[in-house]
Amino acid sequence: MAAETSAAECSDVPCVPTAICLPVFMFAGGAIGNLIAIIVLSVSRQERKSSAFYTLVCGLAVTDLLGTCLASPLTIANYLDMHVLKDEHVCEFHTFLLLFFGLTGISIIFAMAAERYLAICCPYTYQRWGVDRRFAQKFLFFIYMSHIFFCCLPMMGMARSELQSSTTWCFIDWRTQDPVSVTYSILYGAVSLLLILGTIALNLGVCASLLLMRQRTVQRPVTRVSVRDRWRALSSAAETQMITVLVLTSAVVLACSAPLVVRVFANSFKLKNDPKADLAAIRIASVNPILDPWIYILLRRSLFRRLLNMSRRGSQNPSSVQSSPQRNMFYPDIMRDSHVITQLMCSANIITQIPTTVKLDSCHTECLQQTSHTAD
Repeated sequence: MAAETSAAECSDVPCVPTAICLPVFMFAGGAIGNLIAIIVLSVSRQERKSSAFYTLVCGLAVTDLLGTCLASPLTIANYLDMHVLKDEHVCEFHTFLLLFFGLTGISIIFAMAAERYLAICCPYTYQRWGVDRRFAQKFLFFIYMSHIFFCCLPMMGMARSELQSSTTWCFIDWRTQDPVSVTYSILYGAVSLLLILGTIALNLGVCASLLLMRQRTVQRPVTRVSVRDRWRALSSAAETQMITVLVLTSAVVLACSAPLVVRVFANSFKLKNDPKADLAAIRIASVNPILDPWIYILLRRSLFRRLLNMSRRGSQNPSSVQSSPQRNMFYPDIMRDSHVITQLMCSANIITQIPTTVKLDSCHTECLQQTSHTAD
């Protein structure tokens, strides 16, 4: 009789030894990745100079780390004891965690995209609004407070938390007939969808601005071809890295967050009841904190630029190799391990200040060096 009961339970619920591997792996990946990201940000002096963006990246890493450390243990404990999430209060808390950290992560990513869009496409507005570290901290505080209130509404009676059919996670009852609950589900999905579309639109706008800047720089007539080649190679490396990061950012946000948003609308409008699709959507959304630190922090460091330079060495002629030390002479700080957008803005500002007929001598070179040291 006991064997039959065990077999029946194993047929309805995945066996613990194999099923628990996935949440443990995701918990370890999210915690370790975000810890590495926070350590990298803490020890990097240059990152502290990109104040607003640096603060938002730190907020994203801390948010992903907290979400992983709070939600994953409940899931793992439920795999060990299937009665954990059957408790009403624990189920409501688990629902709040999934709602809050999912929406907060998307909101911070949107804020990062908006900050970069203002810095590159609207620099005067960026300066007039005083977007700095304190501004970013206040905006993060606003995100946290507003999202805590919004995600606590199910606990206040606007929606009901429900243990999903897989018995491994809790979420709002998105197939209820209650008009208030349906309104909350649609509102949550609409806010998430707007943040995703806004992030993609801002990133595309930044990419378009970088490409336009690149085109204008290449087409700008300069009497000395060597000077033009130096700025062209420098801006090309920074633009290539920046566009790559933005494309990957958009792809990660779309791939990880869109399935859950689709399931929210599908269940709210009673299109199709598919518990397996719901479980797959929440698992895909849980991958976002694992990928975020590698996309937003590690990939945008100098590794990409160094790999790009190594790939170009094979096609460089001896004259171009000999001229490489002069690049550091023109703007040494750009060649260091610094934030790619800071590099791009510095190079763009200097490029726009070079007249169409430029003639650099030792005096001009010394002035550029003094300017770079003063900015540093």
